[in-house]
Amino acid sequence: MAIFENDVIKALEEVKHPAIDLSLIKLGMLKNIVLEGSSVNADFFFPFPNIPIKEMLFSSVRTPLEEMGLTVTLTEQIMNQDEVQQFLALETANWKN
Repeated sequence: MAIFENDVIKALEEVKHPAIDLSLIKLGMLKNIVLEGSSVNADFFFPFPNIPIKEMLFSSVRTPLEEMGLTVTLTEQIMNQDEVQQFLALETANWKN
């Protein structure tokens, strides 16, 4: 079965932040998702360095893609100030109690 970029995006839209009731994509944490053959490259944007749950977040993205038979490469980035403000607003509005 051929895997298309929209299949990858659809799978990743299901990956939610563990403490915020939104997907990592909607939070602006996962961007520039590109499928090249059987490899997926994506940029992971964090609001600040040294996120304690970074490896858990990476795993939450890798697992569904690897289950699809894909190789995953994630590049770590830090959000700019505008992105941080948008993230914090979404976090506040969608925090799981």
